[in-house]
Amino acid sequence: MERRERAAVAVERLDGVTRERFLRDIYPRRMPVVLTGLELGTCTTKWTTDYLSQAEGSKEVKIHVSAVPQMDFLSKNFVYRTLPFDVFVRRAAEVKHKEYFLSEDEKYYLRSVGEDVRKDIADIRKQFPILAEDVHIPEYFEKEQFFSSVFRISSAGLQLWTHYDVMDNFLIQVTGKKRVVLYSPRDAPYLYLSGTKSEVLDVDNPDLQKYPLFVKAKRYQCVLEAGDVLFIPALWFHNVLSEEFGVALNVFWKHLPAESYDKTDTYGNKDPMAASRAIQILDRALKTLEELPEEYRDFYARRMVLRIQEKAYRNDYG
Repeated sequence: MERRERAAVAVERLDGVTRERFLRDIYPRRMPVVLTGLELGTCTTKWTTDYLSQAEGSKEVKIHVSAVPQMDFLSKNFVYRTLPFDVFVRRAAEVKHKEYFLSEDEKYYLRSVGEDVRKDIADIRKQFPILAEDVHIPEYFEKEQFFSSVFRISSAGLQLWTHYDVMDNFLIQVTGKKRVVLYSPRDAPYLYLSGTKSEVLDVDNPDLQKYPLFVKAKRYQCVLEAGDVLFIPALWFHNVLSEEFGVALNVFWKHLPAESYDKTDTYGNKDPMAASRAIQILDRALKTLEELPEEYRDFYARRMVLRIQEKAYRNDYG
C-alpha cells in the first residue's frame, strides 16, 4: 500500500451568520461551510457525561460496537448491540473498558432512529425529549422542510465511512471535536461508489493500487469544535473522525419539493424518485447492450456516455 499525504482545502469558517445572510449568500453556492457563534441553547455547556446519563436514564438504545476504529458499512465490520442509555454513555466516554462486547478498547456509536425504523424518522424531540429542551436548532430553513434531527454519540477515535445524503443538513457539534473530510459530488467518479457509500475506507492512507483514481478527488477538510455547525449540502460526500468523545446533532431538511423524495426513506439517504427511475432505465439499457458483440457494445456504450455528458452534465460546476 502506498502512503501519500492528502493535501486538503480548508472549509471556510464564518462567524455570526444570520439566517438572511445564509440564505442569500451561502446557501445558493452549494458549498460546505462552518458556521460559528450561533445560538445553540444550553446543550454546549450542560451535556456532560453525568448530565446525559441522568437526563435520559436507563432507556435502552441500539448502538454500533466496533473492535476497530474505522467502521465500514459495506463489510459490516461492527455489530449491533443494545444497552441502557446511561451505561452506553459511560462506556463511550471510556478509552478502556472493564465490561465490553468484543474487546476492551472497542468503539461505540449511537445514531438515533425512530421508534419503528421502517416507518419513523429520527427526531430528538421524540426519542430524547429531555435533552431536546436544551437545544436551539438554527432555523435557517422553513419548518415544512424539516426532515429529521439525528442524535449522535461517538467514542474517541471512531471513524465513519464516506457517504453522501440526499438532503441538506447541519452537523451541530455540541461537545467534543470532530475532523470532517468532504468531497464534491463532481468527484463521484473517483470515489469507487457502492450505492451511497465509498469503498475507500481509509481516506488518509488509501490503497492506490486498488483505488488509483482516488488521488484525483479534491479533499476539503475542517475540524469542528464544540459549538460549531457544519453545513453539508446534499450529495457532498463526508467522512467523519471523532478526535474526542463527543455528542452531535444532525438536522436534515428537504432541499427539493417533498414529492421528489422516496416516502419510505426514514434515513434521508435514498436517491430521489426520478434518480432511482433513471438508474433503473440505465440498467435495462445496459442489459440490452449485452445482446451485441463486444466491439459494438463498447462503441454504443461510449455513445451513451457522451449523450449523458451532453444532456445532463453542468458546465458551471465549481
